[in-house]
Amino acid sequence: MAHIGVLALQGDYEKHSRSLARVGAQTSEVRTAAELEPCDGLVIPGGESTSMLKLLDREGLFEPLRRFGARKFIFGTCAGAILLATRVENPEQPSLGLVDIAVRRNAYGRQLDSRVASIAGVGFGSMEAVFIRAPIILSTGPAVRVLARYGNDPVLVEDGRHVVSTFHPELSNDDRVHAYFLKKVTG
Repeated sequence: MAHIGVLALQGDYEKHSRSLARVGAQTSEVRTAAELEPCDGLVIPGGESTSMLKLLDREGLFEPLRRFGARKFIFGTCAGAILLATRVENPEQPSLGLVDIAVRRNAYGRQLDSRVASIAGVGFGSMEAVFIRAPIILSTGPAVRVLARYGNDPVLVEDGRHVVSTFHPELSNDDRVHAYFLKKVTG
């Protein structure tokens, strides 16, 4: 059974853990570099990316996460997608640089502009997507595969071992995105 850690510094990490458990993963909450090591994969949940960067710095997790992502699987949602991107706008900020995408923070608007939308994905069909102060993926590198779009915008992509979504799949009753990530981890 694959062991998937869920970064538990901020965001709805408990809902990610429940989604992963429903699709057959063993999960644990990750708050330290030592807790990261036994994991086969990691989920970085949504939240507020600037606050998450401060917490990663305070806990000494930024570089361990980068090293983990160089050899293992990471799934980032919303703020997690921002942290995994190679370039971040609005404002510019540091990132792990593990997924070859450029993102603009809060691009769909403020909290009041949050929405639930139907998106279509490659191999997923139609699914519900919850967008909360979501980033937009402005560009993707040549190796990035778009798995789902909202309008013309990529909202679910993969780059090698890593998957990012600009929406919150943990907030729907549909576990297909978590199952997809688990399948990547288990091969």
